[in-house]
Amino acid sequence: MQYRQGDGHIAVLNDKSGGFAGRRLPGDNRETVLVIIKFTLRGNLRFLSHAETVKVFQRACARSDIKVQYSQGFNPRPKLSLPLPRSVGIEVDEDVLCMWVPAAELPTLKARLSNQLPDGFELLSVNSAEAKTSFQPKLATYVLVLREQGGVLQKKGEQYINEKLKTRIKSLLASESLNLQRQIDEKGNIRSVDVRPFLKSIDFDGTDITVECNISQAGSIRVDEILRLLELDVEHLAVPIRRTRVEWKN
Repeated sequence: MQYRQGDGHIAVLNDKSGGFAGRRLPGDNRETVLVIIKFTLRGNLRFLSHAETVKVFQRACARSDIKVQYSQGFNPRPKLSLPLPRSVGIEVDEDVLCMWVPAAELPTLKARLSNQLPDGFELLSVNSAEAKTSFQPKLATYVLVLREQGGVLQKKGEQYINEKLKTRIKSLLASESLNLQRQIDEKGNIRSVDVRPFLKSIDFDGTDITVECNISQAGSIRVDEILRLLELDVEHLAVPIRRTRVEWKN
């Protein structure tokens, strides 16, 4: 079996049926439905890229013989997507996967797919949705948990970091603009981006930092940029950064 990769999707070629695996062929009148899958992602799987995460689900569908519908045209692709890309290294409490499958697959889809996913994925729910349903994110919440013991946060260092962070957060939220240099392509090209419109709120309780980020057509702030603004690095964190919530447009 051969695979073709493009745009974060995997098309399965030359399967035993002689066509595209899971593709809805001409004359195939099976009713298909839009399925919304909510899942968590934990542990080392957080190091998967967006494209690799899509690939995991695509391969799990193939192994469990879930016939994902394919797009039409010269270069068909599985109709399967993650509406909000996740930064590498970030865990998620609830992510969303959208896919089109024959309606007959729905009753057993959760169990079959769960059996083929690696440890670190947990399916929370599998439900059908209206065909015109779209998922457009407008806000994401991230939680950063600081180390309470050891390193620079021990004893006097801990108090210093806390006070410094409180002052820094207050300054960030009071700023009218926050311009950062952002790499925009693989060639290393840089442009200045004002990320202040993307910062809705930052709360700090002495251990956990909760950051709410606006998302629009203009983009959003990146997780590494949040760390830069807070003058922190991963060594200051007790656990991986988590995306705990996403608010979607109606």
